[in-house]
Amino acid sequence: MDLKEKVSLVLGQRSPKDVRELVLDNSRAVDGRIEGITEEFCNLEKLSLINVRLTTLEDMPKLDKLKKLELCDNRISGGLEVLAERLKNLKYLYLSGNKVKDISTLEPLKNLPQLKSLDLFNCEVTNLTDYRESIFKLLPKLTYLDGFDIDNCEGSDSDGEVDGAEDDDKARLSIFEDVEYAEYDDEDDDNSDDEDGHINRDDCSDDCVDDEEDDEDEDDDGSSPAKGEKRKWDPEDDDDEDDDKDDDKDD
Repeated sequence: MDLKEKVSLVLGQRSPKDVRELVLDNSRAVDGRIEGITEEFCNLEKLSLINVRLTTLEDMPKLDKLKKLELCDNRISGGLEVLAERLKNLKYLYLSGNKVKDISTLEPLKNLPQLKSLDLFNCEVTNLTDYRESIFKLLPKLTYLDGFDIDNCEGSDSDGEVDGAEDDDKARLSIFEDVEYAEYDDEDDDNSDDEDGHINRDDCSDDCVDDEEDDEDEDDDGSSPAKGEKRKWDPEDDDDEDDDKDDDKDD
């Protein structure tokens, strides 16, 4: 399936402006170019084009709200100035498995003021001497390179999440924060009997408590075994049973 067809399939009946995330992995870019993605996707925040045989980014539309772009396992060797011109709010850029060979190829990324994470894993440029030092010097605002910061500390998975997901969580939390809880009213205690007829023990009179204690005393007089304990056999019990049987016969 080519790239344009997959865009239509994924889009379905939705309007492009309603789409925030578009995943088109493993489709086929005709002539190595981007197709089907236009500026109508004005609210798009995440775009994934992994392994679609891209060779050029010339047809990348202007997407002001795009924050995360995945271009792994393609054939891109340059032309990154297009990203700097049309994706001004890009924060996460994944270029692993492409044909980026030189540090100079990455210079246009200096014009992405929000760029926080860059992934060049399995690109030839990673084999250069002082590769990491050179990239962090070129892009001083960069936080993570290939998943690690300048001190070689690995970033967490949440560092690659689009901000929109966090906003959704905050929105859900705000629903509970706006709830006004009713003040406690002593009058509620007057309704001690619930709808099912159960009696509130706190409202029970002293006589009720005394009755319950008397019942417990009767249970403890040794006439019945404790809970979980087997009753011991008593020969007198057998005599009583025999007497009962004889009485029955006489009747």
